[in-house]
Amino acid sequence: MTSQGNRHVSGQDGTQLQAGRLPGPARSGAPEDEHLLAEAEKIAQALGRMFPGICEVVLHDLRDPDHAIRFIENNLSGREVGESATELGLARIRDPHYPSVIQNYANQFPDGRPAKSTSIGIKNAAGQYIAALCLNLDISTLSPITLTLSNLVATDPENRDVQLERLSDRSRRELREVIETAAAERSTTPRALPREAKKDLVRRLYEDGYFDTRNAAQTIADLLGISRASVYSYTK
Repeated sequence: MTSQGNRHVSGQDGTQLQAGRLPGPARSGAPEDEHLLAEAEKIAQALGRMFPGICEVVLHDLRDPDHAIRFIENNLSGREVGESATELGLARIRDPHYPSVIQNYANQFPDGRPAKSTSIGIKNAAGQYIAALCLNLDISTLSPITLTLSNLVATDPENRDVQLERLSDRSRRELREVIETAAAERSTTPRALPREAKKDLVRRLYEDGYFDTRNAAQTIADLLGISRASVYSYTK
């Protein structure tokens, strides 16, 4: 008779689990697993060095949860290599179907600084979590910058929807574009505009500040095919 203590069942991922027990950490020492951890360590180091001083990158070896921390770049949490796995690491050890990636969740460093974290689980060929790569971004250093930028680009509410001035040059080219657009709206050319339409257009150009530039009146006169004196009379 087969002993119940030695009975095994297959997990959903095909791994053999002892009946009545939760899955434990993957066995350490497998050459393939160690290769994955070594490659992940390179990634952790590169990521940390890309964001020096603001992003802690930690590689956890989930095969040894009591001494899981294998590598730290930009140590912002004060932890040390050899310390135990976090709650996420233990959850992955217990459940091979735990989410592989948990991204952009709120976190906190031991000294109270706010952090934004992402945790990436790494499985071996057997479907067992053997490692976790965790990024902890120190957003306390970025919040003042965000506030400063928000204040820098902010405008006063009372002037937000009103254009008090134009920063572009009132050049002949711009005048031509405005006048030709006004004529096109009437399906005609500037010179073919009716007299009243020309008067309305000149008055609008005057109110919009186009007369503040040099030779504006002569330019408008040339484009509309009227005299300079007429241009000035149309502004009244």
